Amino acid sequence: MRDTVIRTLTELGKKDRNIELVTGDLGFGVLKNFWETLPDQFVNAGIAEQNMTGMAAGMALEGKKVFTYSIGNFPTLRCLEQIRNDCAYHNANVNIICVGGGYVYGSLGMSHHATEDIAVLRALPGVTVICPGDPKEAELAVKKIADTDGTCYLRLGRGGEKTINANLKEFTIGKAYKLRDAKNLPVKTAVFSTGAILEETQKACDMLEESGIGVEQYSFPTVKPIDKEVIRDCADRFDYIFTIEEHNIVAGFGSAVAEVMAECGGKAKLRRIGIDDFYCVEVGSQAYLREQVGINAEGITKKIKEVVA
Repeated sequence: MRDTVIRTLTELGKKDRNIELVTGDLGFGVLKNFWETLPDQFVNAGIAEQNMTGMAAGMALEGKKVFTYSIGNFPTLRCLEQIRNDCAYHNANVNIICVGGGYVYGSLGMSHHATEDIAVLRALPGVTVICPGDPKEAELAVKKIADTDGTCYLRLGRGGEKTINANLKEFTIGKAYKLRDAKNLPVKTAVFSTGAILEETQKACDMLEESGIGVEQYSFPTVKPIDKEVIRDCADRFDYIFTIEEHNIVAGFGSAVAEVMAECGGKAKLRRIGIDDFYCVEVGSQAYLREQVGINAEGITKKIKEVVA
């Protein structure tokens, strides 16, 4: 996913000299082609994320379209005050790229887990929060936000994600995308996911169908603004809506869906599947940690079956 984003950003930068990429002394293996191709549009701010973000805001207020780049919590929680005061408050055209949403860097321990970032960033007025589910969504999202004013948070996986939403032709901020219809099965439910957990969600939906549960599946690459129309429609048509996220369930994607459902009525009950408000003390790969907290395909399937059985 990150390779797709930087490759797309490089092509955009060739056409638009106002596009700037600023890194916090990370990602050189991925960013090499960008700085070699567009050396005058690349800055290494060093291990100083607060300064990186303040500088990006200043550049944006002078007419640049700035993308900051770092991993995990470093471009978000470490410099939250600068995002709030310098970027969001001034509606500066700064796009914050986080590589490693969730447990991507699980082998480096809790300090590198990005599990509260969606909640924090979506609480900032005027900040758009985009969490692509696969490389195709990521590619089209970058093209869209590069041409959209204001502050945006782009939360990515790492690399090697499978393309799920292959038929997507155009990205619309605030729109969810249907990936499958509920088949002619006796039990039907809606499943929403955001971010790179999409691949595990896709596998879980396959397993649910095989066990006789019809699933209408949606990818929500935009968490803020969220697609209220899809949520309201599914709340009217289904008995259950499940939200899947590689993030704390408190104030995250599931909570964003809950806020809409609380005001729209409908018959559906909501069940949020994610990290149940704790810090994972285990150290290991992303796949291992997903299994430990029950958000791999098997864990998702088990939790949904327990509710709809």
